[in-house]
Amino acid sequence: MSTANKKNILALSGSVRKGSANERILQHLAAVYADCIDLNVSFDLSVLPHFNPDLAENLPVSVQEFISAVTNADGVIICTPEYVFSIPAVLKNALEWTVATTVFSGKPCAIIVASSLGDKAFESLDLIMKTLIQQELDPQAKVLIQGARSKISAAKEIDTQTTAALDVLMKSLLKQIQ
Repeated sequence: MSTANKKNILALSGSVRKGSANERILQHLAAVYADCIDLNVSFDLSVLPHFNPDLAENLPVSVQEFISAVTNADGVIICTPEYVFSIPAVLKNALEWTVATTVFSGKPCAIIVASSLGDKAFESLDLIMKTLIQQELDPQAKVLIQGARSKISAAKEIDTQTTAALDVLMKSLLKQIQ
């Protein structure tokens, strides 16, 4: 794919930890698919204020920027750990800011949960995104990486089974965008 045809993908990390497994996964995808996507991993969800529906009429600038980033993306990848059997508050907060909009409606999306176990976060994020995009996510656009720390090295190397699953996920997302 030529540079002119590159797809703009917004990558949202549920982890605010620098160098997290989730960040390394997103960096891996950005590198492997650099010829066909521009993966924007720069949006920091921690800058968003706590969700408050009373602010819907006058959205804070950071929320406006977040909604604009989602709107302008050809697709969205969410990569998150599981915290206390759920998705991290920073990610849930960001998604709550979009509930009163249609910004995710029909938007091509993929989800990755990379954690020790991750079952509950995976189930929760799948339900949230199904609600926001108003349709089922493609099963191939969902990956649960259990035991993430053992599968993703500090040198950003990812084991072959996980790499294969991420490849299927990316092909599904790119097919959704086409």
